[in-house]
Parts: sequence; structure tokens; C-alpha cells
Amino acid sequence: MPHDTTAPAVPPREDVHGLAVRYLLEWAEAPERGGHLCDPGIPVLAHLVADDRAAPAAVAVWSRTAGRGPSHPALYDGGLAGTLVGLRLGARVHPGLGAAADRLGTHLAGRPLGYRTREVAFPDYDLISGPSGLLLALCATEPALPVPRPLAAHLALLCDEEHLGRLRAGQYTDHPLLAWMQGRVNTGMGHGVAGLVTALTAALRRTGTDPDLARDLAGALGRATRWLVRQAYDDERGIRTWPGAGLAGPPPSEANPRQAWCYGTPGVAWALWDAADALGDGAGADWAATAFTTLAEHYDEAFHLFGDAPGDRLGLCHGAAGVLAVADAFDRHARLPAASALKDRLVGHLTAGLAARPLAEWPADLLTGLPGALAALLTAHGAPRSWLPCLGLR
Repeated sequence: MPHDTTAPAVPPREDVHGLAVRYLLEWAEAPERGGHLCDPGIPVLAHLVADDRAAPAAVAVWSRTAGRGPSHPALYDGGLAGTLVGLRLGARVHPGLGAAADRLGTHLAGRPLGYRTREVAFPDYDLISGPSGLLLALCATEPALPVPRPLAAHLALLCDEEHLGRLRAGQYTDHPLLAWMQGRVNTGMGHGVAGLVTALTAALRRTGTDPDLARDLAGALGRATRWLVRQAYDDERGIRTWPGAGLAGPPPSEANPRQAWCYGTPGVAWALWDAADALGDGAGADWAATAFTTLAEHYDEAFHLFGDAPGDRLGLCHGAAGVLAVADAFDRHARLPAASALKDRLVGHLTAGLAARPLAEWPADLLTGLPGALAALLTAHGAPRSWLPCLGLR
């Protein structure tokens, strides 16, 4: 079914800003509404709003429980890397949080590793629950510290084989939701090779004084990106895309509706483009840009956005906000015309969708909640980009 490619009128930034201010004030009055207490969503949005009343109020409430969630070091699921991002951005409206961020950053950078290197589970490597997200957080928030070598070396080791055998899942045989992953390598941004690639890329950009580590990271990136390219196929809608896990036979015969930040072309194509850009690989960057162009030219909101919760259709992980954030990154850094056109369409689509859903329906998490959707819109309108490493973007 053809979709309407006419770009709707882009709503003014002031309208989005006003909605964000209202949301932060309402959340500060009722923070129990949902979401992990340590999630960076509220301080990310507060930083982007920088409102004299709403931003400090929301960050003050958030900071009272920051760090009280699970003690694991992940970027999401209540992890301490997410707390670190929140403290760093929160310190821009409440400077007193800077000392806590300093202590936590030092602790996380020096934390002993305990990750598997074979028969892995997602927390052994991924962006959401594992060391890829931690490395992204440290690279983005701790510029005075060197890249944590053991952490970067662990991720590079996982990519020491062309077939990425170390990344085959080995902990999900009887899992009720993830048994499909057993023995396979995930491709996606949230739980797969694409997210790991963004962490290696961020570290590579920071290793100018460590040529040995830079060489190892570049080698790992080469193997990981070649593997991702080999998994790509063109679907029946004309989109160059990726399955959820590496191909074990012919590609699927039907188009996959999940084209989002977490799975499919948006996240994977960006990871490949950014890695190629860091490696100085012009041909690789062009290939990835072409892949995203096929998505942008055939993206269909009626087909590719689905689900019952507002985050499913509109949020960062599964929905329109995540695709918008990737399109915005391609527009800004690759100067890709198709990305610019898709960005304009999605700004209108997302704004209309937000206006139709009560604020109270949303959780406060960054990936699935209203803070992430509003952050994507504000960033598309020119707000600071310092939070984007939370998505493996820049």
C-alpha cells in the first residue's frame, strides 16, 4: 500500500518545548508514575528543556532516588551507567550532582569485569543491559578519563572471529521469550552486533594516545561490520534490511514490520555508517547510506509502526521517535537527502501522535517513555545532542 510522502508542516519548537515543560512539572509532582528510578530519561529531557522551573524541579526529584536501583552497571534496566548519564546531564541544572557523577564515573571505569566470552547472554555484551552501553556512557560522560582499556578490549575480543562465534547466545535454551536466540548472533542495536559496533566506534574515536588499542578496535570493527553486511538482504518492499539474528539460510520471504532503532535498518545502517566514518572507509559509508536511503524511501508508518502501548508506536526503542533520531543523525552527519525528508515526515507524525495520547499513559523511561519521544523531537529542532550516545548515535 503506498504511503503519503508529503512532509507535514513542521510544528514549531516552542510547542514541543511547552509539552516537555508540562510533562516535567507533572512528573515531579507524581514521580511514582512509572519507570526505573535510575533511568536517565528525566534528566535527559530536563537538560534539553533547560527551563528555569521545570528542569531543576524534575532533576531534584529524580536525584533523590538515583543509584537506588539494581547495582548492575548497565545503561538501561535501572543500571548504574544510566545513573551516571543522568547525573552528568542533571549537573547542568543542579551543579551539586557533579561530585556524585565524578565518584560514580571513576567507580564504573575501574570496575572489575565478569563477562562471559563464549556462550554469551545479552548482559555479556549488549547496549541495553551489558558492557556496550557502559562503554558508550563512559566515553560520553568521562572525557577526562582514558578509555577503559579492559572494557574496550573485552568487546574487541568478542569480535575476534570473522563469523563472530563468541557472540553466539548460549544461555537461552529454555527461556520463554528468548529461546529463538539460542545458538544465534543477534544483529540489532539494542541487544546485538550493531550496538556493540557503536561502542567500539565511540572508543576508537577516543584512542588517539593508545595506538595498540586503536589497532585492536579497528580490527574488531572490520570483522563485526563485514559480518553485518553479510546478513543484509533486500525485502519485498525494497528495503535493505536485517533479520533479528544472523541468517542460517535464505532470507525471509516477507517484509518485517519491525524497522526501528532496536532492530532492522535504522539502527544497523547507522552503526555501519558511523563505523565506516571512524575508519575512513568511504565505500563502507556509502553502502550504509544507501541501505538507509532504501528505508527512508519506503518507510510506511501504517506498516512499520504497530503495538498497543504508546511507546510501541511512538517511543525510541520500537517506534517513530527512534527512527526520527536515526534519520536526524544521518541528516546531520551524512548529509543524506532521504534522511532529511524522512526526518520532516516523522516530526509531524510524532507530534500528532503525542498530542493524541494523555501524558499519564506514558512511563518515564528513555527508551519506551515520553522523555525519549520528546527528546528526539527537541533534538530534531536543534536541541543539544549530548544525550545521543545513550542510543549509540551522535
